[in-house]
Amino acid sequence: MTAEPVPIRAVPEQGEVLAPDLPDDRFLDRQESWLQFNQRVLELAEDPAIPLLERVRFLAIFSNNLDEFFMVRVAGLRRRLAAGLAVQTAAGRAPREELARINAASRTLMQRQAAVFRSDILPALAYQGIQVLRWEELVPTEQHHLHELFRTRIYPVLTPLAVDHAHPFPYISGLSLNLAVVARDPETGMRVFARVKVPPLLPRFLEASAERYVPLEDIIAAHLDQLFQGMEIMEHHAFRVTRNEDLEVDEDITEDLLQALERELLRRRFGPTVRLEVEDSISAEVLSRLLSELGMDDSEIVKLPGPLDLAGLFAIADLDRPELKYSVFVPAEALPRAEKDIFTLLRRGDVLLHHPYDSFTTSVQRLLEEAAADPDVLAIKQTLYRTSGESPIVDALIDAAQAGKQVVVVVEIKARFDEEANIGWARKLEEAGCHVVYGFVGLKTHCKTALVVRQEAGGLRRYCHIGTGNYNPKTARLYEDIGLLTADEEVGADLTDLFNHLTGYSRQGAYRRLLVAPRFLRDGLVERIEREVKNAEAGRPSGIKIKVNSIVDEVVIDTLYRASLAGVPIDLCVRGICGVRPGVPDLSPTITVRSILGRFLEHSRVFVFENGGTPDVWIGSADLMHRNLDRRVETLVQVTDPGHIADLVGLMEMATSEDTAAWQLDGEGQWHRAVRAPDGSPLVDMQRQLLRSRRWRTVDA
Repeated sequence: MTAEPVPIRAVPEQGEVLAPDLPDDRFLDRQESWLQFNQRVLELAEDPAIPLLERVRFLAIFSNNLDEFFMVRVAGLRRRLAAGLAVQTAAGRAPREELARINAASRTLMQRQAAVFRSDILPALAYQGIQVLRWEELVPTEQHHLHELFRTRIYPVLTPLAVDHAHPFPYISGLSLNLAVVARDPETGMRVFARVKVPPLLPRFLEASAERYVPLEDIIAAHLDQLFQGMEIMEHHAFRVTRNEDLEVDEDITEDLLQALERELLRRRFGPTVRLEVEDSISAEVLSRLLSELGMDDSEIVKLPGPLDLAGLFAIADLDRPELKYSVFVPAEALPRAEKDIFTLLRRGDVLLHHPYDSFTTSVQRLLEEAAADPDVLAIKQTLYRTSGESPIVDALIDAAQAGKQVVVVVEIKARFDEEANIGWARKLEEAGCHVVYGFVGLKTHCKTALVVRQEAGGLRRYCHIGTGNYNPKTARLYEDIGLLTADEEVGADLTDLFNHLTGYSRQGAYRRLLVAPRFLRDGLVERIEREVKNAEAGRPSGIKIKVNSIVDEVVIDTLYRASLAGVPIDLCVRGICGVRPGVPDLSPTITVRSILGRFLEHSRVFVFENGGTPDVWIGSADLMHRNLDRRVETLVQVTDPGHIADLVGLMEMATSEDTAAWQLDGEGQWHRAVRAPDGSPLVDMQRQLLRSRRWRTVDA
């Protein structure tokens, strides 16, 4: 199926100016803004007020985030440079300047991460009886234990690869940890170079004794004489390579997208290199050899004190030390289990969900499980972008299909880094009798929607869920998301039309309570922003509050700038990338931008328009980025229940309040963390406050 063209509103090419009346430097740089987001993650790791093992977890998250940034964003920029397709950024940067700034900023952040790990986290862990040590710091009994462990569990899976005229330099897979080894033949004096790959399936940190850990590469390095028997080990150094791991599938000429994606996944690990991490103790000789063999240059090197790859700290963060973690909480039941089924409850009114404060299991998962078992349910239709490893959502869909219900699942097999898992789910669903659709060619299906069709006394009734997050019970306890459960006829009709659009050739012209990308969403938001301008000019109440993960779309940003110049108060809560310059006279005098990071990943998208005193409120899956508005199927749903509107307006007021702890963005693009008021009193921790208040309305049993 081919996606429809979407020439509704002019969208700028990268670097193109569509608003000559606004200054050219009005956009912040996207890539630097992302790096600043990851810096905020690092600042959480540096914060002594956060439980120690949670700080360790933030260090690991920082590493994971940066790996993905290089694999996708930096790799994409390098690819465009190599192809001669790179253009000036929206912030006015030349491509090579952009790459140089990215490399410099990311190198500084990685060195800062290593410093906080060594000087702050390691001593704090040791004080709590948890130690991450190097080999030479182990006591003899621990080394003896690891000698035996090496012999039985590690040595059999190692493959040292020599490099000489008969043995070419081996392929170094992306994100693998390796040892570069220089050995000497004592008889001939000849020096040889070899590479030893650290097995990725073994634990990153092995326990030498109770809560005393050592990096796996240190154990291997201590036994190199067994891998190179008869040779003298001269030096060894850990290194790590990052490669381009974004997928490229030409859907226009691909007959079977599933098979093409499977082939591309096999090729992913052979992408070009974009980063070389080395221990700062590496010799000039070995570093020069690595650069030469990998075809890299000095700009791609990051020198760090070991150990490398701190994403492995997740294992330390997961230790069973509850006193060093956030306190355990039990999500509230927005739909308490009682004699009545969920359908009876939803007929009484809409339910607004706020995860993880509200239980995903007893709400969204319950809807699908009861629908699968209910003999009156005729059909279930659902979009599936990401889900968990052992997914009760997929199990419910399979149960429904095996019970004879019509089950349609739109699986997005191009969900980045979840492609392989989603291919597996797609095949499993098909084998169970579900109708599996892969959406549109050229578009990702990112919307979060489920539709249940049920035969009732008065005829067919449709029950719907539209949310901001994925159908993943595991991340629903970690990600902050909002969802709407409803039996509203208009929403049911909208979702029916949307699924017909996704699975067939229906070209839906309009929706009732939905804004759907790519055809309608940007224009719908722009129209509502412009309505606030008219209200402000007419002296009526006006204002805009938006909460998203990212905002970089130039059309939307320019419309917000013009609204600000017209006097509309605009508050943005942006977790990640932000291209808006707030508080700049003659550009954005009424715009504020805040960012909230914490225990939960702020993931919801909420749009509140004052609308002359009658708030117009929307939630959904779309961020304000080109990919969401132009290259994805996204949905926003209008919230109409007065109580739910009040809840969401209250949430947005808290998120954008000066009394709430957050990072604040200035007009120069710098973020400033505020955790205390001018009088020294602590600002409100929004997530902690929501955990305490359970402020969302529930349906009584």
